Amino acid sequence: MKHLIFALLTLTASFPGYAEEFAMPVRGLCAHRGAMSTHPENTLPALEEAVRLGAHMIEFDIQFTKDGALVLMHDSTVDRTTNGKGRVSDLTLAEIKALDAGAKLDARFAGTRIPTFEEALAVFPKNVWLNCHLKGGGALGEACAKVIARTGRMHQAFLAATADAAKAARAAVPDILICNMERQGESMVYARETIAMKAQFIQLLGKGEVPADAVKLLNAAGVRVNYYHDETPEGLRRQWNAGVNFPLVNDLARALPVAQELGITPLDQQP
Repeated sequence: MKHLIFALLTLTASFPGYAEEFAMPVRGLCAHRGAMSTHPENTLPALEEAVRLGAHMIEFDIQFTKDGALVLMHDSTVDRTTNGKGRVSDLTLAEIKALDAGAKLDARFAGTRIPTFEEALAVFPKNVWLNCHLKGGGALGEACAKVIARTGRMHQAFLAATADAAKAARAAVPDILICNMERQGESMVYARETIAMKAQFIQLLGKGEVPADAVKLLNAAGVRVNYYHDETPEGLRRQWNAGVNFPLVNDLARALPVAQELGITPLDQQP
């Protein structure tokens, strides 16, 4: 019952040293790869649709091109989501930008391009959490942390990263926000490690069974808990009532009415 009461409260979150004028969500829905059920994943249309629908957090994937550019792509290759072939790390930014990343999902998205990290950041309001999932190690962590600092997104963008990427990111930008993704499935050990490393977020991995003791420990330490993956109505209710902050969902539009049952309303944008 106490979790349900907590869910109904209007709360804001802030971290020391960051702009306090932005009221950041304490709980809600994380749009996985943007609004990927209806829009081409990891593209500007998918990210913009997630913003329009009122996502409280938006997740997207980042990796290096051959020439060191930062682009949004989940897979190691472009084969599944574009009209091209090959590994992202073997293609230059110009080659990546020549690909169609929308037509495979729906003809109405034909001509959609793969965005760079900075292009993606530019479409977001300042009060939505940005879950930047790193598809790489230390060099990628350092590069992404520097972009976040340079673009004024330190208060909202965090790096979902393994330990080596997190360490390199913090060496370059000490105050960068971190979501620990080193272990994901081992709940109590993983929770204690996350608290010890002073990460601000953690991502738990499961199929609906929420590790209540681990979540309680993380809640007490002030660590925000992301959970992947069960977006059934029953699963979402179970996650929030157990203390999870942000379930990841592929179908944001379908999940929003379930959130509203618990008083979690779509996010009002702050430019």
